[in-house]
Amino acid sequence: MMETLQVASWDHAGLAIAHALRSPWLDSFFLAITWLGSLAVLLPLAILLWWRHGKPARFVALALLGAAGLVHLAKLLMARPRPDFFPALIEMPVDASFPSAHAMQATAFALGWLLRPGNTPGYGESALLLLVVLLVGLSRLYLQVHFPSDIVAGVILAMLWVWLLHRWQASRENSA
Repeated sequence: MMETLQVASWDHAGLAIAHALRSPWLDSFFLAITWLGSLAVLLPLAILLWWRHGKPARFVALALLGAAGLVHLAKLLMARPRPDFFPALIEMPVDASFPSAHAMQATAFALGWLLRPGNTPGYGESALLLLVVLLVGLSRLYLQVHFPSDIVAGVILAMLWVWLLHRWQASRENSA
């Protein structure tokens, strides 16, 4: 019970901070950035990467599609309502709040790209993708469509999913 109250308090505080930071330029910035976690952007990008880089980039599409399926299943199971402490800056999505699909999809895409077969990620590439994931998560909070715990859960679930997918692929390659 105490942990639930602490999470609820943390969630409310995060939304309050995001609300207090509102400004026209941040509104525009986060309204644009949030799209980097959308399937409408990430799926065509994953397909383009697969087409340009061949079989190794297939891992990105598998990571993304698996994460998208898992997040929507989790949303159905959890059925957490969206936050309503402060006005949202976009039309409130109709699906459940927990976990954040944008955060999970952005994380899965980024990790899928970094962990694709044959890749040795550099610091710059890793830092850039980490920044994108962070900004997508912050955008969902800033826009008031997710609780902070939704975003953290989406990132953690994506990390777990992509790690399992990576391990499965590695075990298949070792047994072949």
